Amino acid sequence: MHSLQTETLSMPMEQQQQLNIEDGSKTQRAEWVLNSPEPPGLCHEIVSSIKSAVFPNGGKHSSSSTKQTRSTAAGVVSFLHGLFPILTWGRNYKATKFRNDLMAGLTLASLSIPQSIGYATLANLAPQYGLYTSVVPPLVYALMGSSREIAIGPVAVVSLLLSSMIQNVVDPVANAVAYRKLVLTVTFFAGTFQFIFGLFRLGFLVDFLSHAAIVGFMGGAAIVIGLQQLKGLLGISHFTTKTDVVSVLEAVFRSLHHQGRRNKKLFWLPAIAPLISVVLSTAIVFLTKADEHGVKIVKHIKRGLNPISAHELQFSGQHVGQAAKIGLVSAIVALTEAIAVGRSFASIRGYHLDGNKEMVAMGFMNIAGSLTSCYVATGSFSRTAVNFSAGCETVVSNIVMAIAVFLSLELLTRLLYFTPIAILASIILSALPGLIDIPEAYHIWKVTISFAKIILNSIRPSVEGLGKLPGTDIFCDINQYPMAIKTPGILIVRINSGLLCFANANFVRERIMKRVTEKDEEGKENSKERTQAVILDMSTVMNIDTSGICALQEVYNKLVSHNIHLAVANPRWQVIHKLKLAKVVDKIGKDWIFLSVGEAVDACSSKMVNFSSC
Repeated sequence: MHSLQTETLSMPMEQQQQLNIEDGSKTQRAEWVLNSPEPPGLCHEIVSSIKSAVFPNGGKHSSSSTKQTRSTAAGVVSFLHGLFPILTWGRNYKATKFRNDLMAGLTLASLSIPQSIGYATLANLAPQYGLYTSVVPPLVYALMGSSREIAIGPVAVVSLLLSSMIQNVVDPVANAVAYRKLVLTVTFFAGTFQFIFGLFRLGFLVDFLSHAAIVGFMGGAAIVIGLQQLKGLLGISHFTTKTDVVSVLEAVFRSLHHQGRRNKKLFWLPAIAPLISVVLSTAIVFLTKADEHGVKIVKHIKRGLNPISAHELQFSGQHVGQAAKIGLVSAIVALTEAIAVGRSFASIRGYHLDGNKEMVAMGFMNIAGSLTSCYVATGSFSRTAVNFSAGCETVVSNIVMAIAVFLSLELLTRLLYFTPIAILASIILSALPGLIDIPEAYHIWKVTISFAKIILNSIRPSVEGLGKLPGTDIFCDINQYPMAIKTPGILIVRINSGLLCFANANFVRERIMKRVTEKDEEGKENSKERTQAVILDMSTVMNIDTSGICALQEVYNKLVSHNIHLAVANPRWQVIHKLKLAKVVDKIGKDWIFLSVGEAVDACSSKMVNFSSC
């Protein structure tokens, strides 16, 4: 060691100055880590989220009053363009696009009219409420939505969801008016939640519903909906209001005991088939007077445009809390379906769909719908596929469809009086196979273990030993790169977890100490291998909670008791901020916080030399 000091003293002056400059640079870089500004707090992030949602293109203020006025005007224009995408693409809208949208909208209406009536009965509402929901929400979405292909209106899954949850609160048969008011109130809450999700950029909440959960939910809902339609299809008078499979099958058996490939050019054929079925069956019932012989029919459908329903919303009383809960569930399920179908067709057309903007549009759409006698609307898988196949160019096809449905409310309600319930049930059944994705369910079954692996990796993250790759300054996992060189006397470990928290803190602490013990066992045979310093590479740890901080403190205390120094390399913004607040940095020592693993190794090696010379 004396020879090392002599060698250092005998260095040329220029070389010593260079070393001093490098040491000063390393010290300065360590100060960058310690003196980084405080990360933005929760309030700041919320305000930034709202600003980015309201003013997507941002905006810079100017000192000049004229420029400030222009900046304000530009901000207003940016806000309007962000809120109403139709202002952006509408300027380039051409007659050729309208021709395609017109054909797609009329084709869409031919499918939407009978489906809307059927879905309203599925939701235990009068038939006209399904038609109402195919008028106002599509118009609002056309102004605010960004998907070009999605078809807005009532859907089977949400209709069943509302029916199954609300009938537990209010009986739709015994008190139809109270039931309808609660449905409208739930719709208002659903729209409010959707708007809030989009405003605060909480699109990640929808992502919590995994693809597997969506496939399973849609398939299960399709089966339950199909069983429910046996009532109308078989003409059963006394049927259960429950939605579970056992109750429905029991009601069916009890009632019975007591009683190819598609041609793309012919896309319009399956699309207009439901309308043709309704027309023919209605005509047959009318001509044969089958309603007098036991065939159940729709009967009266209220004529005219959506009546205002703001006075029917209930924000006081015993059911408000339950309405809010049902509204939250409905909002998430409706958003999941809409964003899933919207993104699917957006990827085909090669453009990006902003989930947060879609949430804002869906929220406004359903809030407006609740005020105009509509229930929860969203994007429909089957109708969107028809809209896409029909060659739609923009959401103008939704406007055309809404106008067509409105005209049917004005002109065709009397003709629908004799429409048989059985044909509506069959229309709903015909739309269900598209909700059941058997190949995808089989694929998910084969990878169900992935969810368990994710949880396991979260609570038991790997703690890797690192070594330096020859000829580089890169430190990598010694298991992945066997040629990596270990540094004598220094144990370098990396915590492979984005969050050091209560779920994994104890495991990480134990793994670190186990590696120290293993290295000390090696050091018994070779004194140079005895651990004198441990470097924690925290570059992958994005955040830390109190349990994680306590675990680091325990690691530090145990290492100190064994005369081992602890160094922390490349702590991220939130991590170093919380370590400073918890006084952990003061406890470890500011000299033991480094910007990179390489600098930590150099500093530890230098300090080990100084300690051994003392």
